[in-house]
Amino acid sequence: MHHYVTEGYVLPNQTHIYWTTMIVLYPYITGIVAGAFIISSLYHVFGKQELQPVSRFAMVMAFAFLLFATLPLLNHLGHPERAFNIMFTPNPTSAMAGFGFIYTAYLAILAVEIWLVYRSDIAYLAHHAKAPAMRALYWVLALGVTDVQEESRRLDHRVMLVLAAIGIPAACVLHGYVGFLFGAIKANPWWASPLMPVIFLLSAIVSGIAMVLVCYITVQKVKGRVIDTACVQSLIEYAWYSLIIDVTLEMLELVNHAYVGNEDWEILKQLLTTKLFVSMFLVQVLVGSVLPFFLLGAVVVFKDRIAAATRHNIGLVGGVLLLVQVLAMRWNVVMGGQMFSKSLRGFLDFKVDVFGRDGLLSAVALFALPFGALFVFSNVLPLWGSIATDPKDRLSERSLDSVQPRRSWH
Repeated sequence: MHHYVTEGYVLPNQTHIYWTTMIVLYPYITGIVAGAFIISSLYHVFGKQELQPVSRFAMVMAFAFLLFATLPLLNHLGHPERAFNIMFTPNPTSAMAGFGFIYTAYLAILAVEIWLVYRSDIAYLAHHAKAPAMRALYWVLALGVTDVQEESRRLDHRVMLVLAAIGIPAACVLHGYVGFLFGAIKANPWWASPLMPVIFLLSAIVSGIAMVLVCYITVQKVKGRVIDTACVQSLIEYAWYSLIIDVTLEMLELVNHAYVGNEDWEILKQLLTTKLFVSMFLVQVLVGSVLPFFLLGAVVVFKDRIAAATRHNIGLVGGVLLLVQVLAMRWNVVMGGQMFSKSLRGFLDFKVDVFGRDGLLSAVALFALPFGALFVFSNVLPLWGSIATDPKDRLSERSLDSVQPRRSWH
């Protein structure tokens, strides 16, 4: 049970906050999907060679998070099996049903794109994996075609480029649509803004880049492998530029509310200065925006004067702060919009439960699932490069422990 405390005049049908922790987690996960996919596409589509070390990992990360993007919503529903009604009885005019169509299409695009990128490696592993069970698995993943010619590789690459180009707007629509849902609720002055879809999309890009940056540096440090400084520098620069645009639009929306000064501004001003003061101005703005702005900005501006190891550490810390910033933004939007009554004269308080379906432990468990999927994928596919074309440099991959060595590797 949630504990609610009301202040002032609250309408009788607004004594409960219905969208809780799961609804905060849902756009957070989908945001990481969109941002990670864009990083991958910057290499595969736009040829940003400095992002090559993380291009495959970012693509697989997007897929891993996408697999579990719907779980917070399903966990929040009283009857999650009813979600299938969206697919069985489609309604093209429903914004809610639109997510089902967008999600399914984007999942299919991403799955096919990953298969095309890894097809040569899968075919190679179908012959060279030590364990018979793994060879059988790779044979199934290769759809029985284990002889990949150079001409078919070129064809795979062309098809993959087309899918990646289609996937970029699909990723933007997938997350921009979440902001569209909030912005379309006209009865809520905190949400009803045409900037909401753009803000959600930009914050998604920030969180996706930050997650790729944090995971790459962390994995390389744990595995004792060399960190590609040019790749880290590029990720930091993209994260910094995206942060500037994202925070500018967030503040622009807030200033617009204050300048227009409608009758709802008085209750919003009280909301910001009381209920959301810590999460908004201390966590989201100060800790999550101002600190990484100066930290990452120093790396961008003074990159030739800062040692590589220092840049790696700053990138790790800055990436974590950006993830905190986006999570705080999701919390402030989702929860803040439900903390004041439509009477514009009262507030509701919400305390996060530790246990329960919408509790903190459930949120942490759901958020850990994509990382578990990434661990499984890392034992099946090489996440950091191709072993079919350059196996010598990939021996540190955990997924290669079950591959038979060949003479040219040594």
